[in-house]
Amino acid sequence: MKELQYLNKYFVKYKFHFLLGIIITIVAQIFSLFTPKLISKSFKAIEEFHKNNISSEVIKTELIHNILWIVGTTLIAGVLTFLMRQTLIVMSRHVEFDLKNEVFKHYEVLDQNFYKRNRTGDLMNRISEDVAKVRMYVGPAVMYTINTFIRFTVVIIYMYNVSPLLTFYTIFPLPILSFIIFRLSKEINKRSTIFQQYLSKVSSFTQEIFSGIRVLKAYSLEKQYQNNLEDLAKESKTKSMSLAIVQSLFGPLMIALIGVSNLIVIYFGGMMYINGTIKSIGTIAEFILYVNMLTWPVASIGWVSSLVQEAEASQKRINEFLKIEPEIKNKTTEKSNIQGEIAFNNVTFTYEDTEITALQNISFKVKKGETLAILGKTGSGKSSILSLITRMYDIKEGTITIDGKKIDQVNLYDLRDSIGIVPQDAFLFSDSIKNNIKFGKENATDDEVINAAKKAVVHDNIVNFKKQYETILGERGITLSGGQKQRVSIARAIIKNPEILLFDDCLSAVDTETEEQILNNLLEISKDKTTIIVSHRVSSAKNADKIIIIDEGQIIQEGTHNQLVNQEGYYAELYAKQLSEKELN
Repeated sequence: MKELQYLNKYFVKYKFHFLLGIIITIVAQIFSLFTPKLISKSFKAIEEFHKNNISSEVIKTELIHNILWIVGTTLIAGVLTFLMRQTLIVMSRHVEFDLKNEVFKHYEVLDQNFYKRNRTGDLMNRISEDVAKVRMYVGPAVMYTINTFIRFTVVIIYMYNVSPLLTFYTIFPLPILSFIIFRLSKEINKRSTIFQQYLSKVSSFTQEIFSGIRVLKAYSLEKQYQNNLEDLAKESKTKSMSLAIVQSLFGPLMIALIGVSNLIVIYFGGMMYINGTIKSIGTIAEFILYVNMLTWPVASIGWVSSLVQEAEASQKRINEFLKIEPEIKNKTTEKSNIQGEIAFNNVTFTYEDTEITALQNISFKVKKGETLAILGKTGSGKSSILSLITRMYDIKEGTITIDGKKIDQVNLYDLRDSIGIVPQDAFLFSDSIKNNIKFGKENATDDEVINAAKKAVVHDNIVNFKKQYETILGERGITLSGGQKQRVSIARAIIKNPEILLFDDCLSAVDTETEEQILNNLLEISKDKTTIIVSHRVSSAKNADKIIIIDEGQIIQEGTHNQLVNQEGYYAELYAKQLSEKELN
């Protein structure tokens, strides 16, 4: 139960629902106990009729009176049980809502390294399956535990008042029951944890396959991966069946113990009636009803225990990452007014997961309104610079400043809000094209959307679609071509109108003519903005105020286009090569 203590704050938050549910449960149990008393009373009346020759009309009237009371109290108990569910089960839905939001909010603040270490399917399983298991604890498990405890307490008090000795005989099997529940609960906890882990593996595997289905089909590997999934699913099924076997033992054991209790009541109650210890046969009937009233609560102990163990296993998985502190933290709540001046001073950066040093002693400065182009071979460290500017990672050597202030002293949310970035791998959501562009500015008008699309040179493509800007894209924008996805991403950055624009090789899938149009538009857009363009094309860099060439994480050349094209080195060679290719085309 240690892991489930995390949920206590929600019981405090919804204490009104919780306490009201307990009060209603107590009252419901009291009304449900009228029936055994009234039936016992009816038996006694019948016995009195035979012993004392009381008028049959009097007995009939009393029986009808008792029946009406039974019907009335049962209806009231039923209504109260409904209200009990409306308070405690509804409370669990509120907790589920809050916990899912808490999990999602924590996902949002965790850094890139966390997502590199964890698979998407596993994260999805924690926010769906695991939270659902926890809800079953907060709702049904808590409700039936309260219901069982109150019913046991009230029923045993009533039974003791009628016959202490018969009560002792009746509850004699309960210690055996408690021991069995304890042993089985431990086993359920263990097997439930293993099963949830395998469920996450299946979710991760299938999510990855669905995301890469085009590659899978292109390489004709459907059969191989189907077999892989089947093997994984078989393992998951084995763990599930192992858990189900233990869970299935609860029901029969509970029913058997209740049956034993009934036999005990009949035998010892009968002997006590014969000996005169019990004055009325109605007492035996009353006790049998009491025992049967305990049937479902006792039977539910197994189910509830199973729910609690599963919930604890799930909450443990949730707690494991809720306790993870994000490496990237906002160190100030003071609002930062970003102008856009960026400076790197002897920055060295190493990725912790791979221990690859991406940047070594990098130094440069970009003033507000200037454009910097970064060129270099694949894997030279170009994209790492953009990741550091957006503070996806923090550095340990050197300094990065924004407007003269260390980047980790700038309000993180203001920093990212002031940046419009177009990543190399253009990610689009399964939504309309218009909403994907408006992602950069939620309250943008249709005219602003169209204007941004025109500047990104994608408007003509969009209007040729049947539903134009209302066209719904497939997952990750699969409906569009590579070049169209890149241009929609550019429109998304443009519409934001940020102080800093970052373009990470985002024109690689665009033809040279379209690239030229976009670059000319960007010249106009970026006049008063700080712009950094990462590219492998000279055409994307030639109009920049400054160009730096990176190789193996180090700056090997820097200057303007005219300066670099006239000196020996990487840039001049690249320019000559791409110029000749253009002439050939």
